[in-house]
Amino acid sequence: MAFPVRSCALVGRFTDARVAETVIALLPHLASRAVQVLLSEPIPGAEAVGASFVSEAQLGERADLVIAVGGDGTLLYAARLVAHHGVPLLGVNRGRLGFLTDISPKDMLPSVDAALRGELEADQRPMLAAQLHTATGAVLRSLALNDVVMQKHDTGRTLDFETRIDQRFVNTHDGDGIIVASATGSTAYALSCGGPIIEPHLDALVIAPICAHTLSDRPIVVSSRSVIEVVLLERPDTQANVSCDGMALGALVPGDRLEVRAAREQVTLLHPPGHDYYKLLRSKLHWGRGSFER
Repeated sequence: MAFPVRSCALVGRFTDARVAETVIALLPHLASRAVQVLLSEPIPGAEAVGASFVSEAQLGERADLVIAVGGDGTLLYAARLVAHHGVPLLGVNRGRLGFLTDISPKDMLPSVDAALRGELEADQRPMLAAQLHTATGAVLRSLALNDVVMQKHDTGRTLDFETRIDQRFVNTHDGDGIIVASATGSTAYALSCGGPIIEPHLDALVIAPICAHTLSDRPIVVSSRSVIEVVLLERPDTQANVSCDGMALGALVPGDRLEVRAAREQVTLLHPPGHDYYKLLRSKLHWGRGSFER
């Protein structure tokens, strides 16, 4: 992170009233700290504090700090903006669950000031790299912080597909699809499919089938050095889509190949001092609600 922080990008769905309220509070606060505000779309009050409007691609290039206001989906979107630039992310939670956006609105301004002074905890999170190799020879690429998902498209029928790890055959699956999640993403979609919670700094990936037709087809944990391949098998009306953190990468048809591995890129999340991952789990998953709760 560059010091002093001279520019800060604000990212969020500004049409959401709660997000807009938070961003409007941030604008004069950052201006009073002599920080240039970068926005990709207009919001009331931005011109009064001299905010600059830039393209989405330039947010990561020009910012020293990015503040994502919203839910985890907003932070995942922001992660892709900064992945190639090493810009840290601060997440202000105006969504629902908020595993990644862990700053509450009431703590926002002190946390922003601490970020500007370099007093927050830096948390390096590895990303996933997805490559969709089509039968025509084209290669579609994207990054993901949480997960890469292959699932059926516009059909009530299940998919038949095969998985390989490091070019070794693993299984033939019958189901709605499959998730390859990072340790960070183990508490997202993969968790709802019966996957385990992985401490975010373990070098591991989770492979979780979606609605598997066979009860023995269970999630597995593999090394983050693994390369996971998924191919569809020929069957009438076989259609699937691939998404990275919920954003479409492309269609997968028989003859194509999806490849997922750990990316070289990492994202730096900023947390308040004393950030406790297990306290976060207790809060979000409602653990320890009995008489012995600490």
